[in-house]
Amino acid sequence: MEGGSTDQESVVSGTRKSSISSGGRVREQFLHRFTDSQIFIANLEDWFQTLSENSFDFDVPFDLISLQKFDYALESVSFQQLIRMPSAAYASASSTMEATAFLALEDFLHASVKGLWDAFWDQDEPSPLTVACLYDANFKFYQAEKAIANGKLGGLCATAVMVNNPRHPHGKWHDILEITLLRPEIGSLTKEGEITVPSLSILGEALFYGLRILLSRSIRRSRNPSVLDSVFVILTDCQFGGVVKIEGDLTKFDFDVNNVYQCAAEWIMNYSRVSVTPFDRIWNKLGNANWGDIGALQVLFATYHSMMQYVGMPKNSIEDLAADHSSRLQARRIERRLGEMDIGTNGNGLFKLQQRSVSPEIIEVQEEPVNIEPRKSVKLEVGSVLFVEDSNRQKSYQIIEVLSDGEMPYYIVSLTEELGKSLFLYVGSHPSQLEPAWEDMKLWYQVQRQTKVFSVMKQNGLSSKYLPQFVMSGKIIHPGPCRKPGPSGNCDNPWCGTPVLITSPVGKTVADMIRLGQFGSDEAIRCCHDCLSALSTAGTAGIRHGDIRPENIICVTSSTTQQPYFVLVGWGHAILEERDRPAMNLHFSSTYALQEGKLCSASDAESLVYLLYFSSGGELPELDSVEGALEWRDSFWSKRVIQQKLGDISAVLKAFADYVDSLCGTPYPMDYEIWLRRLKRHLNENGKEISTLS
Repeated sequence: MEGGSTDQESVVSGTRKSSISSGGRVREQFLHRFTDSQIFIANLEDWFQTLSENSFDFDVPFDLISLQKFDYALESVSFQQLIRMPSAAYASASSTMEATAFLALEDFLHASVKGLWDAFWDQDEPSPLTVACLYDANFKFYQAEKAIANGKLGGLCATAVMVNNPRHPHGKWHDILEITLLRPEIGSLTKEGEITVPSLSILGEALFYGLRILLSRSIRRSRNPSVLDSVFVILTDCQFGGVVKIEGDLTKFDFDVNNVYQCAAEWIMNYSRVSVTPFDRIWNKLGNANWGDIGALQVLFATYHSMMQYVGMPKNSIEDLAADHSSRLQARRIERRLGEMDIGTNGNGLFKLQQRSVSPEIIEVQEEPVNIEPRKSVKLEVGSVLFVEDSNRQKSYQIIEVLSDGEMPYYIVSLTEELGKSLFLYVGSHPSQLEPAWEDMKLWYQVQRQTKVFSVMKQNGLSSKYLPQFVMSGKIIHPGPCRKPGPSGNCDNPWCGTPVLITSPVGKTVADMIRLGQFGSDEAIRCCHDCLSALSTAGTAGIRHGDIRPENIICVTSSTTQQPYFVLVGWGHAILEERDRPAMNLHFSSTYALQEGKLCSASDAESLVYLLYFSSGGELPELDSVEGALEWRDSFWSKRVIQQKLGDISAVLKAFADYVDSLCGTPYPMDYEIWLRRLKRHLNENGKEISTLS
């Protein structure tokens, strides 16, 4: 965009309202002057040069695990057939914005929004969103057809998904969910096998438009913090595309109206976080959208997150829709097996097709169950002996007991040469599973992901008796001959190469203690102390748990300690870096986790409060949606029901709940030490000593 005069009504009409604060007026004035992308880009040249010298070390906004879950969820989603399609020739032959390209982009975004709305939010209600093109001469928004008919094609510079606002037919910047820039140079960023980054001119425009959106939101939606810290900008031509995410704390923005471009550039350089996806194909060469491919999937995922910011959490979560992946996968295997049944071989060993009668018309076929023999598997039972190897050794373990965490099985085992010592053993999914089912992803978190977390803990020197201790990780060695092709391969035995994780100590879960009536007030206070100690130790390395629930806390009774103690287990969903996502649990997840899919500093402590509340007799509500879970939290915190219930156990737990309530959703850090001292003092005063060893 070459810059242009701002539309007075669109940008600064809010200054006439008495409700706008003086700070809001300064931001309005800043935004009114922040109109020329080229001046802004010029202020970023040194920053961009530094990035190029460091090989453009941008993070990606979406990790592959999250994209895979989203892909599973979209398997049952039908997107509209696009009527208008882009011209592939435009992408490489011309820099002029063709009408067909803008019309096709508008159709693609319309279909994306409608498909996501129907699948995740409400199929029976119309979507509250619309798509419009931005005209650079006045910063107003128009439908593509109308803009082109009125001779505005040459001035169209972007296409936005925005809230449908009948009072303002030409749109308001604070109503934009995400914005898409149509630029012919994007195709050059898709070199196979190479990580490519947009040029300064393209990335600078993305940052310019993204920052304008964030500033507009800060003026108009200051009471909705979820939209203030991040925005997605899509970059595309007529075949390829990618996503840029801009996020940061606007409270650190210097609104100097006499130096708008330098202030904006300094905020981008010093206080923002920019992440960029790889660029991949969105449309094929015929102009059809590749809905199931990675390029379109990244754009859809960005749109999904943008929609959550404005219309709230969906009725159907990604986990809900993805949970049906296993049944769909089995159906596809059945179809494939049926297809194979129609293929035979002739006497020469060549394949021949059996003749079948085929109807020339499409007809509805009633599906009938087909019994297909599943892949041969081996059951682990009490008394079974399991051989495990890592890079240095081989060990044999005997199964003592088979348990479950409510979702997946795990085992109590002992070394065959040391049968008195019990350990926990977790078994992962078989590596030959080419397209892992939803259950296999849970096993992956339980074994491979948790092994990685323990490795990070070890690297950081973390040690506490309230944390599980890593014993061994490796692969199962099956009995009998192994026909694996090489050191890194696996044979067709169902256990060959299956990963396992072994930890200590062993104990009874809080869930079992509650069921047996063994979790009283003393146990609740001790559990709170010990879990906070574990969280404090992990927090020194920036690790958060993300999945606190009764099945992930065990009570350990040891001959070496006078009192039983609690250990926080189940670290597979731990947050190691910003892009990690916690497990979602309607009863135990924190409010911030349900709203944002992330953890704040007090999120684990908030989950611990819910666990203590429910474990101590608090009524367990029937929750079937995220909205219902958030409403329950808001009601019970505001009525102080949780604090009162914990106050029946101990004044210190009631005070702790009040403290957590004051921190929920804020950036302020947890002060673990003060609460560990208060809980320890309470236990010692009541004759329940706590060991000083941790």
